[in-house]
Amino acid sequence: MSDAVLACLAFLPIVVVGVFLVLLRWPASRAMPLSYATVVALALAVWKVPLIKVGVASIHGLIVAGTLLYIVFGAILLLNTLKESRAVARIRRGFTDISPDRRVQVIVIAWLFGSFIEGAAGFGTPAAVAVPLLVGLGFPPMAAVVSGMIIQSTPVSFGALGTPILVGVKTGLEGSSAVAEFAKQAGYPLTEGSFDLVSSGFLAAIGFKVALLHCITGTLIPLFVVTVITRYFGPNRSFAEGLRVWKFAVFAALSMTLPYLAVAYFLGPEFPSLIGGLVGLGIVVSAARAGFLTPSDDVWNFAPREQWSSDWIGFSSEKDSDAEPAGMNIALAWLPYVLVAVLLVATRVPEAHIKPLLTHNSVTIKIDWDHLRGVPADSPSATGIKPTEVQPLYLPGSIFIVISLLTFSLHRMNSRAYAAAWKSSSYTMLRASVALVFTVPMVQVFLNTGGGSEGFERMPIALANGVAALAGNAWPLLAPFVGGFGAFVAGSNTVSNMMFSEFQFGVGQRIGVAPDWVVALQAVGGAAGNTICVHNVVAASAVVGLVGREGLVIRRTLPVFCYYALLPGSLGYAIVWSSQTGWLNAGSVLFAATLASLLAFAVIQSRAGRTERILATDETRTKHG
Repeated sequence: MSDAVLACLAFLPIVVVGVFLVLLRWPASRAMPLSYATVVALALAVWKVPLIKVGVASIHGLIVAGTLLYIVFGAILLLNTLKESRAVARIRRGFTDISPDRRVQVIVIAWLFGSFIEGAAGFGTPAAVAVPLLVGLGFPPMAAVVSGMIIQSTPVSFGALGTPILVGVKTGLEGSSAVAEFAKQAGYPLTEGSFDLVSSGFLAAIGFKVALLHCITGTLIPLFVVTVITRYFGPNRSFAEGLRVWKFAVFAALSMTLPYLAVAYFLGPEFPSLIGGLVGLGIVVSAARAGFLTPSDDVWNFAPREQWSSDWIGFSSEKDSDAEPAGMNIALAWLPYVLVAVLLVATRVPEAHIKPLLTHNSVTIKIDWDHLRGVPADSPSATGIKPTEVQPLYLPGSIFIVISLLTFSLHRMNSRAYAAAWKSSSYTMLRASVALVFTVPMVQVFLNTGGGSEGFERMPIALANGVAALAGNAWPLLAPFVGGFGAFVAGSNTVSNMMFSEFQFGVGQRIGVAPDWVVALQAVGGAAGNTICVHNVVAASAVVGLVGREGLVIRRTLPVFCYYALLPGSLGYAIVWSSQTGWLNAGSVLFAATLASLLAFAVIQSRAGRTERILATDETRTKHG
């Protein structure tokens, strides 16, 4: 079977997702079973994967789905606990004191606080923390989810203390003789006669390239967030209202990305997002309090709740009480979120020495599927699927639950209110489970389609091979899209980098360009893919009761993904071909054209908004004589 036909077949499960979930707006609970059935049929009938391997991959997916539901439950429980203690009302007033403008609030919480949490924990945790916080402040749940997903781009490559680079790219590249030979020729030193990706500095160099591409592309992400919010969730449905805060949005972006880039250069891949988010928070919150670059005469807010579309509101989105609890100051109201941030960092920074206690074998659930069947790992009948590991104490869900229990005491809640928080959280989690129990098994079967009797490459690689054959020398333009596709399917930048890093390196060498830059483009695209990743969207939506609206979220975030794959791709093309064609090439032209198009669109929308305001003012004057 030709590479092109195999690639088309491998693409079918994704087509099913696109058609039914995004275009026809089916809920994930209906669309994902179809996608799962499609991938199982292809695995058995075309790839000829043994039935036992498909079954094991599906069960592994169910266990992974269980861990996601555990995180979702913990996040919902913390939010509901704070609602029942009425701390949310106090936090809401605290943000109003910083700025009553919703555009400023979403930048501070989603972009900066979300980046910090991403750097500390990764794996979808920012959406579990920032999204419910936005809802608690009075954002429509749909607006909160879309905001949380859009920022799942720039900080993701260095999430969980650099896991997508230090684990994803490293695992994808290590052991490759071609990578070792290239690095040695490039001057990276050997360690005791052998090449090591980390100690040689080669991995850190790739990390800096990733940070540079993110720094350039991510500068517009806060502006994307606010314009999407004002256009799709504002009373006037206006891009112009978001563009009016462009100075503050760009200032907030640079307050995070410049420290982020410096940390990637001087300290390596572990801390760019964590330190960048933290530094940005300090700078931007102080600036917002002082009114720096914020529109004092143009405070933007959502329409009254009664005017919200039913699509924006989840089944658990009842109106929170505006009554603040007596005797609760802002520090006490914020303390649960502060403790979440502290524990996430403390349990993940090696220097704290807590992680080994939470991930020790004695507290880890490990299932070796081949060993369980009594089959040796090197046997032809072995599934080849890695053992499933679950570390319950290390999961963010455990931290959320612990902080919820502490909040019960700290906020002096009564038992009835706390029981109500547990009850509503359990109900929301159960509603989310239907979608996730098909989404994650679909992903696992898709990823584990290698080793079939037909001898085909597993589906992701088959699809990438088909694209590479068509792209030729234009591959750098498409490399981020392949990385994004990996994250879209797998739900993880780390897994995408594991799957495709060596493949991307090899394509770079075949077309005669710097392969380390192509790997960097893969990592950036893998981060961008999180904005449209199905099971991340399902999990984030479930936290605020938006089960069944996943396709609508992806429709709003898809243009951001396209931007975040296209701009680095064109810049990467310009860089890798500059030594042979000069800087004026197809990549640099496309890069300039993309930015010029965005600028032209912004100017047109701003002028249209200015005209509308003038007409509205004239109409008001006429009415009042």
